Amino acid sequence: MRETSAGGLVVDGLGGPPEQLCAALIGRTDRRGRLLWSLPKGHIEKGETAEETAMREVHEETGIRGKVLAELGSIDYWFVTEGRRVHKTVHHYLLRYLGGELSDADIEVTEVAWVPLTELRSRLAYADERKLADVADQLIAEMTSAWRFGTGGPEARLG
Repeated sequence: MRETSAGGLVVDGLGGPPEQLCAALIGRTDRRGRLLWSLPKGHIEKGETAEETAMREVHEETGIRGKVLAELGSIDYWFVTEGRRVHKTVHHYLLRYLGGELSDADIEVTEVAWVPLTELRSRLAYADERKLADVADQLIAEMTSAWRFGTGGPEARLG
């Protein structure tokens, strides 16, 4: 069985000082009672693109609205549920914060938080998501450089 989901890393403060950049994360309590921080994500619904799903899931799980800026990459893994082996692919995107307020109203979410980008790797529970955080850092640096120096291309995506 195959499942496909999408989600994202929504960042606030793009175009400003790097030390003010922060990302919205969700915390879920695992079976052992530990709070595990991760990127918001969910199933792609019929007729939706992966980008649309990422924006919808970020909003549903965090209360935050975001706009897709770039693809971060995909994570593939296997798990077993109800006696069935499932191959899951999750497509992740970098999103610019547009508005909204953090909310943990989604029943799947225990907590939500703005986390400074400098603390992102230490907060994320999963190694694959930490690798995506590295990709996001590189993309943000490229976009910021292009924006500051007016070299075209990515600066349009910062707007």
